[in-house]
Amino acid sequence: MTTFLTDVTGIADLRDHPSGTGPILANRPVYVDFLPPCNNACPAGEDIQAWLSLAQSGDFKDAWEKLSEQNPLPAVHGRVCYHPCEGACNRASIDSAVSIHSIERFLGDLAIQEGWQFPKPGEKSGKRVLIIGAGPSGLSAAYHLARLGHDVTILEAGPIAGGMMNFGIPAYRLPRHILKAEIDRICEMGVTIKLNHKVDDILIERSDGGFDAVFIAIGAHIGKKTEIPARDASKILDAVSFLKDVELGHTPQIGRRVAIYGGGNTAMDAARTAKRLGAEEALIIYRRDREHMPAHDFEADEALSEGVKIHWLRTIKNLDSSSITVEQMEIKDGRPVPTGKFETLEADSVILALGQDTETEFLKEIEGIRFKDDGTVIVDSRMMTGHAGIFAGGDMVPSERTVTIATGHGKKAARNIDAWLRESTYAKPVSNPIVLADQLHVWFRTEAEVRQQPHIDPDIAISGFEEIVAGLGVEEATFEAQRCLSCGNCFECDGCFGACPENAITKLGPGKRYKFNYNLCTGCGVCYEQCPCHAIDMVAEPEVAI
Repeated sequence: MTTFLTDVTGIADLRDHPSGTGPILANRPVYVDFLPPCNNACPAGEDIQAWLSLAQSGDFKDAWEKLSEQNPLPAVHGRVCYHPCEGACNRASIDSAVSIHSIERFLGDLAIQEGWQFPKPGEKSGKRVLIIGAGPSGLSAAYHLARLGHDVTILEAGPIAGGMMNFGIPAYRLPRHILKAEIDRICEMGVTIKLNHKVDDILIERSDGGFDAVFIAIGAHIGKKTEIPARDASKILDAVSFLKDVELGHTPQIGRRVAIYGGGNTAMDAARTAKRLGAEEALIIYRRDREHMPAHDFEADEALSEGVKIHWLRTIKNLDSSSITVEQMEIKDGRPVPTGKFETLEADSVILALGQDTETEFLKEIEGIRFKDDGTVIVDSRMMTGHAGIFAGGDMVPSERTVTIATGHGKKAARNIDAWLRESTYAKPVSNPIVLADQLHVWFRTEAEVRQQPHIDPDIAISGFEEIVAGLGVEEATFEAQRCLSCGNCFECDGCFGACPENAITKLGPGKRYKFNYNLCTGCGVCYEQCPCHAIDMVAEPEVAI
């Protein structure tokens, strides 16, 4: 939100205060906006509080438009984002965090249902930008660049746009018609996507196409390997290829008993996918304990509910025709160490879910582009590589790898590409201070249980790839949005207006908030204490010569 401060200039002489408090007034209240912790935690930079405010009053289209100013894929993110915004939500100190992702999904789904479209770009810049990769980062960059008036073309090596949203996230978590609808909406703005077009030489593509800048967002599609002695190497698959093959209909033979090696979210997805393909047993083997696993807790809980088994503190030593030998581990000083104790587990195949690498070899001949040891591309604060006009983002640069972080990279890159094309520098606006839970003064009754999204029964879920989580309805989404406390920003509750003993507060009308009359104010601080969201601060009274 835009900072709103009552004008404190032109102060009347304190000797003329009709209240008679005069120079003993030490502090005065001011209206000020703070940064909500949910906004601060969002990797895509959404103004969450602003669109929640619109949603809670039923202005759903306005809420969707406000949300999609920063993020063009709300129906996708409402399903697959790990919602760090909720982890930061101050409401958790009262009962439970606002279910922000479920409201985001509701708005995204409603937009698809109603056919809402993004506004067509206005004045064209005459500049052309090439984007390599149609995953979340590339799509986000394309959207924001198109809004800024640039002509955008995306070259995608695969047969379908979406990147790892298609090939790394199973359809039971992200229905493909939802993803396609949000990609199609970006294309309706004038963005061109060319499929089955693998780029081998960026400089030639840039030159031949007459592009002024390039954004590379090829993701990390190569599954990491490890050496496991095996009589039949065909029984060892990597999770990335496995999930991609399933998506493309090339289902591999995995047998009745499948072991998945790894403890991340991809391991959970691979195990749950194996169950849906008919595996009688899907067993995850991970060398650490649950406390140290990289997968999110809810991912593990859902996998367990669907019959996936997890063996903690185990590492695979070898694979036979129908079994694997594992060594038990123990945690010492926070690290897993072998114990010398072994056991045999039945398994027809092993799926490796040990992380992903990015395929950046084709960039190594380009002057100025530098790499980290793991092959990721080094970029500066503008998301630009060491080669002028070539930018990069998403999973191929050093960062945590999630859809939402990649989406944020795309937006950041787009703003910096726009500035570079205009021979200027993008400066991100300075954020207001974050407001924390202990700064709130919630005086009204607020207990209200979070509205949960219904889940399909696990026994039914594993029978196919239908979506396992249903969305909220209008009533539930509205109620959930109304649980927002509007941390740090005035929502016109009239608490200050009703509490002021000096009638020093004037209502300015709906949406305009209030104003202090410092000729009447005594600085008692009652308004500050009554403001539930901490939109009022007490500041030292300016010195006035008497």
